[in-house]
Amino acid sequence: MQVLGLPGHIIRSGKLASRIAATSSDNQAAIRRAAVARWRQAMADGLSAEQAARAVGSSRATLYRWQRRAEMRSRRPHRVRRKTWTSALVGAVERLRLDYPMWGKAKLGPLVRAQGFAVSDATVGRILASLVERGVVTPVPTLRRRTHAHRWSARRRFAVRLPRDLKPDKPGGLIQIDTLFVNLAPGKAIKHFTAYCPVAKWTVAKACNRATAAAASAFLDKVIADMPFPVEAIQVDGGSEFKAEFEAACQAKGIRLYELPPKRPQINGAVERCNGAWRYEFYSSYDLPRSVEALNPILDSFQYLYNHHRPHGALAGRTPAEYISQRRADKALPAHMS
Repeated sequence: MQVLGLPGHIIRSGKLASRIAATSSDNQAAIRRAAVARWRQAMADGLSAEQAARAVGSSRATLYRWQRRAEMRSRRPHRVRRKTWTSALVGAVERLRLDYPMWGKAKLGPLVRAQGFAVSDATVGRILASLVERGVVTPVPTLRRRTHAHRWSARRRFAVRLPRDLKPDKPGGLIQIDTLFVNLAPGKAIKHFTAYCPVAKWTVAKACNRATAAAASAFLDKVIADMPFPVEAIQVDGGSEFKAEFEAACQAKGIRLYELPPKRPQINGAVERCNGAWRYEFYSSYDLPRSVEALNPILDSFQYLYNHHRPHGALAGRTPAEYISQRRADKALPAHMS
């Protein structure tokens, strides 16, 4: 067997021990004083200064210096070079790193320059180090050790990573879809699919026994049928139910599909808030049947109630249906009257 090197965890532990020992100034000062004491004792026993220094294992110049001052002094320059990058550049690097958490300066540098910044890969690396030190981004070694974390898979054929600055500006521009785990009774759990338009506050829902890609594909048909506006794009998390048949269905229907970055549930905050309304205003408020076949008609009734009768605070007390009607009426007016 050929051994090419020590295991990585041994090397990392050795480096950490060296850093801890090096940063202990009191320990280093005690070691230096002991070396000087042995050197002086060797000379008192009849050795010359050179012979005593060789016996101790340090040069005479070093021992004379330690004799004058055993405490370690900082080697940090009195004047250090100030950071030259701008906050806009830092923001661009941070956004790209959050979108591509495993990429370093060599890959992020060209992307930053493509956005119009004149910056070298070395500067991008220094910015990344600063972001890691501040705790804004996660170091790559930490991500590699987190084997349970979701990572972007090359098996995706149609879905793309959700751009950080993508914001919907019209109903149907970007629909958020998520699943909700619900216990109808002890031993009876279902998966609740929720679609939500963050602009019109319109929701569509369906209950299924399991959250599979086939079930998500069938739910997509219901979303398209029940939304009163065209669905142009959909954003989902990295759940397996939003791959395979669901992804193929989006592609066949010409709907853009975006997947959230890992560990970013706040980006799906609108549909998460809608899930809360479903959980507390529907499932916790009514005696419901246990089978999804009997549950879905009742669920459709509450969906109609939510969209046509429930006032929404973000819509100034209007219902989603009233908001859609008002928006269509405003667009029908001539430009000088709108």
